[in-house]
Amino acid sequence: MRSPPEPRRGDLGSNIIGPRNPEREKQAPDLIHPPSTDHGTLPSLKWSFADSHTRIEDGGWARQTTVRELPTSIELAGVNMRLDEGAIRELHWHREAEWAYMLEGSCRFTILDGEGGAYEADLTKGDIWYAPKGRPHSIQGVGKGGCEFMLIFDDGNFSEDETFLLSDWLAHTPKEVVAKNFGLDPSVFDKLSQKEKYIFRGVTPNTSSPSLPSDFPKSKHRFTHSLLAQPPLKTPGGTVRIADTSNFPISTTIAAAHVTIEPHGLRELHWHPNADEWSFFIRGRARVTVFAGSGNARTFDYQPGDVGIVPRSLGHYVENIGDEEVEMLEVFRAPKFEDFLWSSG
Repeated sequence: MRSPPEPRRGDLGSNIIGPRNPEREKQAPDLIHPPSTDHGTLPSLKWSFADSHTRIEDGGWARQTTVRELPTSIELAGVNMRLDEGAIRELHWHREAEWAYMLEGSCRFTILDGEGGAYEADLTKGDIWYAPKGRPHSIQGVGKGGCEFMLIFDDGNFSEDETFLLSDWLAHTPKEVVAKNFGLDPSVFDKLSQKEKYIFRGVTPNTSSPSLPSDFPKSKHRFTHSLLAQPPLKTPGGTVRIADTSNFPISTTIAAAHVTIEPHGLRELHWHPNADEWSFFIRGRARVTVFAGSGNARTFDYQPGDVGIVPRSLGHYVENIGDEEVEMLEVFRAPKFEDFLWSSG
């Protein structure tokens, strides 16, 4: 069994003899035993979804990483959500735009545009969607096992508990007003939910046919994109697939890269000039050193379920320190993906 790291470097430092958490220390050896090149004071640039509060609902759950959990997550916030087969994330909308990546399983995504049209698509692992701010949309788990996905919002102050939900709105509107709005008898609404539904169990749709009525106007916009179906850009140490307004025009506020790094490979020294990087680690173990100028640098270790932040223009690399391929998302609050690379290539 691997021993926890000790804060020693040659003749410097000593062992820990007070209280400790060995399992956490093994996950972050470069915090306990940092490289000699680390120096100065940088805030924490790491958070694990394992440390986030989980909201458990009938048919799924959600947990978030925002500026409240990770103060350096200023530009973007993330929500990890799970829906069982048939479970529905009810019709809702946000002040912020929503970008999403399918981690596992399949779902049906439905959204209304601002021109009276609707868009519906079934998505699987590696697909993405984008919901512009204020656009009502819903998500339903389909297929055996349902789905899990990562939602990214273009404001670090976002809160999943401040979503605009249709059921919540109707529950807080006088029944006679609701009846007058729809031109129906008030008794029709006697069984309306008295609280928000948020996530609830539903009937699994037939994926061979659309849920929308055939005469409902279809949107002219494309709100989804098959990111993993793109041919990858192959590098000496892995692959990159980029989604931004050049190939996914609707996503005007969020750009992203899907990156893989081979065992012991390196995402070379680089920086991003147009936005902070919000990284989500899907597979493998990685080490990242962030250089902040003026002699300041700090190293962090990441594993699946971790979020990493690299502020705009700060130099960094991503090194695979394990025997398994690293798979990660690099997400930016920007219309286009931009980076400057410093390497032999």
